[in-house]
Amino acid sequence: MKRIFLFVLTNIAILLVLSLALRLLGVDRILDQQGGGLDHRALLIYAAVFGMGGSFISLLLSKWMAKRATGARVISQPANDAEAWLLQTVSHQAQAAGISMPEVAIFESDAPNAFATGARRDAALVAVSTGLLRSMRRDEVEAVLGHEISHIGNGDMVTLALIQGVVNTFVLFFSRVIGSFVDRVLFRNEEGHGAGFFMASIAAQLVLGILASMIVFGFSRRREFRADAGGARLAGAPKMIAALERLQAAAAPQPLPDQLSAFGVSGVARSGIARLFMTHPPLEERIAALKQNL
Repeated sequence: MKRIFLFVLTNIAILLVLSLALRLLGVDRILDQQGGGLDHRALLIYAAVFGMGGSFISLLLSKWMAKRATGARVISQPANDAEAWLLQTVSHQAQAAGISMPEVAIFESDAPNAFATGARRDAALVAVSTGLLRSMRRDEVEAVLGHEISHIGNGDMVTLALIQGVVNTFVLFFSRVIGSFVDRVLFRNEEGHGAGFFMASIAAQLVLGILASMIVFGFSRRREFRADAGGARLAGAPKMIAALERLQAAAAPQPLPDQLSAFGVSGVARSGIARLFMTHPPLEERIAALKQNL
């Protein structure tokens, strides 16, 4: 349960840090066209470089961050029958999905959960919680593993990074455009970038970043249906449905750390406008989608 919220928050943090650093270094002034306004072409290049860069830095660090956020222990040599079964099951599913064997890890949590992450399909990580291993039958765990392997096979992490990079680019671009407009029209500053530009750009970046996150969360919800279908193909639809029903029956499920929330097998249900910020569709909708395709 740990993938997107951390990913999005990390990206926003990177963008803010980059923006502050570039402002302090005076790089923003390069985007002036002889003091007569923004050079929009240069601004778009600047936004693309730092927008995409922030996203892919987050992607490259995703596996490292996930291990440290959860305290996941990678299984190098199985210590018991359960760990040996995990490695064997992931190996068979990875082969069926056409990807290299990912690292397999276990993290301590009473909540039944699992996640997959990594910068490449052939160098990924699949982790399951101790709560999941205790509360689910092996055929249900098999389905959850199939769901996570499908995320890797579908290239969801890279696609997410690309989408995040594109929205980052537009957030950076339009926040500077808004900042320039506010500085010149409201603050009557006609010479370079004043305090109005700086304050308005940061405020616009925060607001646009939240709106852009809705796009990323929307993609995350759609990919969960695809991963469920993939888990059904790898483990069988009845097992995938049973696993989701088991998650649905869990009392007060504990979410993963924010930075990994999008990478888990289930998320926290919300209603109203908060639904736009859900990384996962409601479990009942996912179960209904699987049953419809039986």
